[in-house]
Amino acid sequence: MPYGERKCVEVTLRDMESQKFELILYKGKEIMKGKMIAGAIRELPFGIKEYIFPKEHLDKVLTTLLKGKENRYPIIGKARMMMMRKIFKAKKIPEFNKEVHYLWTLEHVNIIPIGIREDLMNVTEKYEKYQGWSHEAL
Repeated sequence: MPYGERKCVEVTLRDMESQKFELILYKGKEIMKGKMIAGAIRELPFGIKEYIFPKEHLDKVLTTLLKGKENRYPIIGKARMMMMRKIFKAKKIPEFNKEVHYLWTLEHVNIIPIGIREDLMNVTEKYEKYQGWSHEAL
């Protein structure tokens, strides 16, 4: 849940949407890298934003957004946080590598982390040069 000066929040969201990620494709035991996709932001109720990206980049995204301050808003309380996670079917934020990050503008923007959601299924491409290759359903 981002908040701060509206213009700064919009710049941060723009940086997040313009970030390109390498999507890993699978075909049996074969692995293909190289397909680039952009991050996406989905609007949820209560001003919550869901950032959609490949799971291989979780450490970098969490490090960039949280800057090592996952529990900086104790005012929300554990009960409310658990309720919000349940409403949005999110899991608690796992431990992550805090050494790598993206160069997004987070000046005057704070993030209240609710949790993470993972895709439960894969999609197999049907057309063109990626036909038969599978990847996580983003």
